[in-house]
Amino acid sequence: MAKAEIAALLALGAALFIAIGDVIHQRSAHEVTDETVSHLELFGRLLRDRRWWSGSLVAAVGFALQAAALGLGSVLLVQALLVTSLLFALPINARVSRRRVTRWEWLWAALLAAAVAVIVTVGNPTEGHSRASLETWTAVVLVLGPMLVVCVLVANVVTGPASAVLLGFVSGALWGVFAVLTKGVVDRLDDGLWALSRTPELYVWALVAIGGTAYQQASFRAGSLTASLPTMTVAEPVVGSVLGIVVLGEAMRPGDAGWFTLIVAVAVMVVATAALARGEAVTASAKAPA
Repeated sequence: MAKAEIAALLALGAALFIAIGDVIHQRSAHEVTDETVSHLELFGRLLRDRRWWSGSLVAAVGFALQAAALGLGSVLLVQALLVTSLLFALPINARVSRRRVTRWEWLWAALLAAAVAVIVTVGNPTEGHSRASLETWTAVVLVLGPMLVVCVLVANVVTGPASAVLLGFVSGALWGVFAVLTKGVVDRLDDGLWALSRTPELYVWALVAIGGTAYQQASFRAGSLTASLPTMTVAEPVVGSVLGIVVLGEAMRPGDAGWFTLIVAVAVMVVATAALARGEAVTASAKAPA
């Protein structure tokens, strides 16, 4: 079996475990307290919540599988397949919420699966480098950093759906950065723990993971999940894929005849992902305590 095929299987396994973790985290973020609390206080309360930790342990298995997948395949391939976590979250959340999956949800799920299949096969994503230079990452920070800071500052001023969208984008973008950093961290594992401990990406990677988790929970609490979840779900693969191309030099090679098909597939993936995430968020909001 080729490395790309193994990476695809590992990415699908990661999507399953991350989906289970997300379902648990969504419920915990709304049930941990009825009070209005700050982002920091919310994260602190969740750290004392057993259900949240169970979701985190399950998600950690998913992140480990994601790291293994990134060690064998490109960020473009892995991030495209991780979007299928929504396909797993759909029946899981329906089961937990004791509801039936609607026909429209199954239709969007089928379209999402088809779009991902087209992107992986027609797009023919190829690997680039595992790590990037300090100059390249400095440029990323100078471009992405101010954007995320502005989102956080504005989110503290506005309320409701607008705040949830902004915080959701911050979380999704950080998880996209996390995926790219993960590839560099995994690459250094072959050189031993001492070499890994001297790798700057390791410490940035840990901080980005904490930030992504904190803003994810804050986004869930800021307003309706119909605003936060679709934003996060779309932002992560988009930011991760763009960084995979810009930072690591990865590429899509669909050929001249395949570019139109690829563009259509990406558009369908984004729309279907947002539609499914919105459906999951509506259910979670309905189940959340008033």
